[in-house]
Formats: sequence, C-alpha cells, structure tokens
Amino acid sequence: MIKLLRYLKSYRKESILGPLFKLLEASFELLIPLVVAQIIDVGIPNEDVPYIIKMCLLMVLLGIIGLVCSLTAQYFAAKAAVGFSTVIRRDLFAHIQSLSYSELDQIGTSTLMTRMTSDINQVQNGVNLVLRLFLRSPFIVFGAMVMAFTIDIKSAGVFAVTIPALSVVVFGIMLVSIPLYRKVQARLDRVMQITRENLAGARVVRAFNKEADEIAAYDQAGEELKGVQVFVGKISALLNPVTYVMVNLAIVVLIWVSGVQVDVGNLSQGEVVALISYMSQILVELIKLANLIISFTKAIACGNRIQSIFEIQPGMKETEKPVVKMPVTDSVVEFHNVSFTYQGAKEESLSGIHFTAKRGDTIGIIGGTGSGKSSLVNLIPRFYDVTAGEVLIHGVNVKEYPFEQLRDKIGLVPQKAVLFQGSIRDNLRWGKKDATEEEMNRALEIAQAKDFVDAKENGLDSEVLQNGKNLSGGQRQRLTIARAVIKKPEILILDDSASALDYATDARLRKAIREMDPDITVFLVSQRAATIQYADQILVLDDGELAGIGTHQQLLDTCEVYREIYYSQFPRKESGHESNEPV
Repeated sequence: MIKLLRYLKSYRKESILGPLFKLLEASFELLIPLVVAQIIDVGIPNEDVPYIIKMCLLMVLLGIIGLVCSLTAQYFAAKAAVGFSTVIRRDLFAHIQSLSYSELDQIGTSTLMTRMTSDINQVQNGVNLVLRLFLRSPFIVFGAMVMAFTIDIKSAGVFAVTIPALSVVVFGIMLVSIPLYRKVQARLDRVMQITRENLAGARVVRAFNKEADEIAAYDQAGEELKGVQVFVGKISALLNPVTYVMVNLAIVVLIWVSGVQVDVGNLSQGEVVALISYMSQILVELIKLANLIISFTKAIACGNRIQSIFEIQPGMKETEKPVVKMPVTDSVVEFHNVSFTYQGAKEESLSGIHFTAKRGDTIGIIGGTGSGKSSLVNLIPRFYDVTAGEVLIHGVNVKEYPFEQLRDKIGLVPQKAVLFQGSIRDNLRWGKKDATEEEMNRALEIAQAKDFVDAKENGLDSEVLQNGKNLSGGQRQRLTIARAVIKKPEILILDDSASALDYATDARLRKAIREMDPDITVFLVSQRAATIQYADQILVLDDGELAGIGTHQQLLDTCEVYREIYYSQFPRKESGHESNEPV
C-alpha cells in the first residue's frame, strides 16, 4: 500500500490543503467550549444580555468559518482521492496489458476484475477518509486534552489516563483486523469467479441441468464469505461499545474530580461544562477515528492486493531494438526443435516440434483434443515464449521483433470468436483502423459474411452486442475471420475458426483465402480432416509431439495417428473417392 502513495504526488497540493483546512475547522471547534464557559461564568451571573448575545454570535461565526473550512477540505480530499484512484486504475490496466498469457492464466480473470473495481474503490474511500479525518481526529483528541490542562491540571489527569487506554484498544483491534480483511477479499474473489463463470456459461449450466449444483456451490462460497465477514465484523464492532464505555466512565470520574475542585473554589461551573464538552469531543472523534481505522484497514488490505499485481513482472520481455528489417525469404515460419511448457504445468505441452512453412504454403494442423494445436500457433505471434528451441519468422527469432511489428504481419482468428460491443464496422476496424468501406466489403466476401451483413437493416453499422451475443456462432466466426483478413496479413492463423460453418461454406472460405493473395502463408487448425487434407503440408500432433508431417496421401501411407483421425470421419469404403474440393 505504501508504494501506491507515489500516485498522490500529482495531487500534492490537494493532499496538503485538505488536511490543513480540516485542522483549521478543528481549531475553531476547540474554541467553542471556552465561549460556552464564558457565557455561563460571566454573562449569566451578571445578567449581561449584550455580552451573552455577543458570545452567541461569536459561536455562530466560528461555526460558519468551520463549515467553510470543512467544505473546502472535502473538495480537496475528494479531488485527490478520485484522481489517485483514476491514475492507479489506468496504470493497473496498462500493467495488465503488458503481462503475458502465462501471467494472465495464473492470476485469473475474476481476480483481476476484483482488483480493478472493488479493491480500487476501497482504496479511494480510504484515501478520502484519511485526508479528511486522519489528522483532524487526533488533533481534536490531543487538542482537547491540552485545553483541559489549561483549565485545570488535576481534572485533566483524567484525560491523560483515558486517551492512552483508548489508543491501545483502537490500535489493537486494527492490528487484529488487517489480516482478516485480506481473507474477506480472497473469499470475495471466489464469489466473483463463480458469478463470472455462471454468467458466461449460463447456457451450458442449463443444458446439463446443473442449476441446483451451481446454486449450492455459490451458496457455499457465499457462506464462507459471510463467515469471515461476520467474524471480522464482530471484532470491529467492539470498537464503538468499548470506547463508549471507557469515555463515559471517564466522564463520571471527571464530574467527580471537577465537583471536588468546584467545592474548594478552584473551578467554576462554566469550566466544568467546558471540561465535559472536551471529553464529549474526544468521544465523538475517537468513534470517527475507529470507523476511519476500519475503512483504512480495508484500504490497506486492498492496496496490498493491488500492489501485488504491480509487482508481477511480465515474464515475456519485449526487445528494446528498433524495428527489425525483415529479410525477404521463402521460409516464412520455422520451428527448430521447439518445446513449450505452460507455467506451473509438470509436463510439456509441445516437445521437439520441427518444421518449415514457406511463402504461399497452407499448413494444416490436426490432432486430438489437448494435443497442442492451439499452443503451437500461439507461439508464432509470441503470445507465449518457447521453453526450448526457437521460432523464426523470415530467419529472425520472434524474440528479436518488437511486438507491434511482429503482430502487424499476422492475422489471427482465435478458437473462440470474440467480438466487441459496437457496430460491425467498428469490429472490422480492429484489423485496420483506416479501412475503407470497399475493403470491409471485400473482407466480408472472403469471410463468407457479406450476405448476412447486407441482409441486416443497417448493414455495416448494425449493432454488435458484447461478445456478439446477438449473432449466431457461425456469424461470429465469419466476422472474426473478416477482421483478420482485412489487414492483409503475411501470415494468417485460423485456429479451428470454422468449426461452426457447414462444409460448403468452409470450402468457399478456404478457396477465397487462397485467391486473396497467393503469397500468404496460412495455418489451418482444425478437427476436420476435410478442412486440412488439401494443405501443402499437414502437421499431425499427438500428445504434444509431431506424430507425422507431409501431404494428405503421404500421411495416409505413413502415419497411423492421421489414418485413425481420417478414417473416423470418412469410412474406408468412401475414402477412395477423392473430392475435387479446392483448398
């Protein structure tokens, strides 16, 4: 949390003026009991009405000045706190964007969402309260004690005993509460994770009649969160009653001691009232301070969680070299004995992968579920770094390229079609910012999406809901393909991105991609043998290893894994009838 305070440097003026105006307000508040004492000791006994009115007006003036100071302090504190949280949120978002897939996989989406939202809000509230009350409350507590000593030393001894005892209670409860609030936030992460999974997978939950199971899991997580919250709430709830009891006992003792002093003529009645007023002020401020400490404790716990994300350094460093001059070679993509292991995994996802993709080649990648197909293509745009071997593009290791230059040459259509809220036009411009309408229409034609886009009332300006929920699976896939081809990439990766398309549309799509640019190198990841059988080169993966490489016919003759996949989709009696379907 302390490291996050560097973000207050931009709001140094507000962070100083806010507490200062609060101290001014507190100073005027400490004067009011003395004015009341004067009214009781001077005005009332002498029946001096003008004097009483003058003192009352003085109290009103002190109240107005205090109000102005308080409002000014509130303004500066709010400005600093909101600006502080805005800068943190911006930098945290930028830092998350710099993390590699490995770190993002390890942290988890729900955890990052909690850090970006509720944790930052808690820190913002904590900073706001600290700027307004952290100096004001102790100032009034100790100021009231000092003022009590100026009135009567013996009576002020009650203050000297009460304040340290109260401080022990307040800070003791705070020290116990801090680690418990960390547990509360951890339980909240779990609730957020279950909520997110169920909202994203609502159809799957209902398809398998798992509503009751998911409700039970959510209830369990909610109960765990409630249990920790109730426990820490009980501890925090001790603050107010304990401080009330201690201060009220102190007031009883104060009245007794002051009464004795009045009897012997050392104190006036007005001064006794002032002493009791100061003790009441201490009570009010300690309650505020106790609530502040609870909020501040939460803010510290949340701030430490935010700082823990900042302390995670990207495992994948971008080269500091300027733009690399990309040599023109026929070998576009080369894998040299590549092995890859996900962070925290015990076994390799890819092992000893070696192949070369030449300019204009279509590379088919096929294999069983979990064989490493997506892992392989994710190494090309350097979403992950290899653990052994190297990946080359035009003879240069991908680690030598700046991210922007490398990924600008690659068009990627991920396995899960992801669209963003906006219009179809907005989504296509993710591929090329300055794309013309003609380029968009051409990309839609290649992706076999032109017909359904034209059928919509607003065409390219038709609305796309978050994640494309108002589109079918096939429509989403075709729009993501159009988004990738509109940039005219040198390398196009289709990661099982036609799984929702029928065979005829799939065939037309592959034919259109080939006619788009004969020099483009295409990687086709698919479970369908028909999709990749006409590729120039087919990679057969089995449990992360390259089980075979070659053309369709070569693999039928030499690769048992490929034969098993192919004949499971095409019965042997029909497999001899070769299709004339173009790639």
